[in-house]
Amino acid sequence: MRLKTMPPLRYVAYYRVSTKRQGASGLGLDAQREAVELFTAKSDCAVLAEFVEVESGKRRERPELDQALRCCRQTGAVLLIAKLDRLARNVAFVSSLMESGTEFIACDNPHANRLTVHILAAVAEDEARRISERTKAALAAAKARGVALGGDRGYRPLGRPDGALAALKAATDDFAMSIAPVIIDIMQAGHNSLYAIATELNQRGIRTRRGGRWHASTVRNLVNRISWPQPAPRITEANSGNRPPNMAETDTIIG
Repeated sequence: MRLKTMPPLRYVAYYRVSTKRQGASGLGLDAQREAVELFTAKSDCAVLAEFVEVESGKRRERPELDQALRCCRQTGAVLLIAKLDRLARNVAFVSSLMESGTEFIACDNPHANRLTVHILAAVAEDEARRISERTKAALAAAKARGVALGGDRGYRPLGRPDGALAALKAATDDFAMSIAPVIIDIMQAGHNSLYAIATELNQRGIRTRRGGRWHASTVRNLVNRISWPQPAPRITEANSGNRPPNMAETDTIIG
């Protein structure tokens, strides 16, 4: 009698990292890959593909997880994750995993199953509920004692620290110098007024340092920060017929 040998398992590796918390978590992408490599080396199995999810705290979609699960279904592979507890506490991950019907293995807990994930998810959900209840109770008690909750506390800082002001000035100056070549290019095309330069910057999709649209006033503030080579370019206030009152066509800002 010949015994049939089971084919070796094939894995699809799924890694999850956070742009903000990766360093503090102790399990960054390199550590996860190392855990997967050690696990597959011991079992002499192959990793068909790997998917890396870079998450932010505000985004609930998991496109890489969806692709990983789809790959598992198409190839009959098993989803392989490095560490179970963090993923099992993620409601979106648990929901996607349960709905897919895909088998999975966690490197740090290879004997875990769907029941394990359900239990960990239930514990995490209960813990979140208890924290919420305690927070609400503490806020209610503080309010009963007359503590002002939320809103304006009346604090008004007298000004930014010197270091913060210096850093802000340096960042603003750096931004101005980065835009200087664009302004020179615009002026070489014949647009020499603040209004015309602002219009061209907006049409080129270039935003101000704060992400807004350009106006004659913001262009004026920027060009006054730039250390222009000599001779400096000649920029005027003229704005194609929409000049402010008493502003002559030849009034010059720099140059």
